[in-house]
Amino acid sequence: MNTSALHDLWVQLTPTPLFGLTLTILSYLVGHAIQRACRGAALANPVLISILLIGGILGITGTPYRTYFAGAQLIHFLLGPATVALAVPLVRNLGHLRRSLPGIALALTAGSLVSAIGGIALVEICGGSRAAALSMAPKAVTTPIAIEVTQTVGGIPSLGAVLAIASGVLVAISIQSLLRWAKITDWRAFGLAAGTVGSGIGAAHAISFDEIAGAFAALAIGLNGLLTALMVPTLVHFWPHFR
Repeated sequence: MNTSALHDLWVQLTPTPLFGLTLTILSYLVGHAIQRACRGAALANPVLISILLIGGILGITGTPYRTYFAGAQLIHFLLGPATVALAVPLVRNLGHLRRSLPGIALALTAGSLVSAIGGIALVEICGGSRAAALSMAPKAVTTPIAIEVTQTVGGIPSLGAVLAIASGVLVAISIQSLLRWAKITDWRAFGLAAGTVGSGIGAAHAISFDEIAGAFAALAIGLNGLLTALMVPTLVHFWPHFR
């Protein structure tokens, strides 16, 4: 099949509703296969590989994102039920959660505050704009919350979404090595850290290892989202640079 024929076939396929859905699923399966081939290496994260593959294909072929999303919106819709499904390990491990409530409250509060302050401070130190700094503050929460919080404080919603996704991928890639380096082997700490800093992607990574880690990650996603939504606007209001 020559290049012209391939181009004609691609032009015919892209307007169909199944295009975005098929491309997303195939990209993830390729990413998963690559990670298996790499013996589960954290750097070979399927989500990261999928993002790179889809972005590269859309860029090379000149396919508009809107065309891709017309089919991929089904998976986008399923993100809601998938997040709610994280409540299953949470309910199964309520006993562990109750016994750890004081530590959970302290760790979540510290994690949310450090993430927001660290994000703003990092952009300011690097000479970034006010809008970029405001978009960086809610990077540790799920994408929908990050978009809403960023818009509320005057940041760039699309940048806030990108940073939230990038944060989740970074956590999934690095959290095992960091906790191993710190000699932390408790699954509760693993899950709480993954959910607080890595939102849904981090939680999915945690639950793939241990159900208790998944329970703590699921709790961290919800509470960190609530804390960040309350904390970031207040923090921005009192931050000297933004007065």
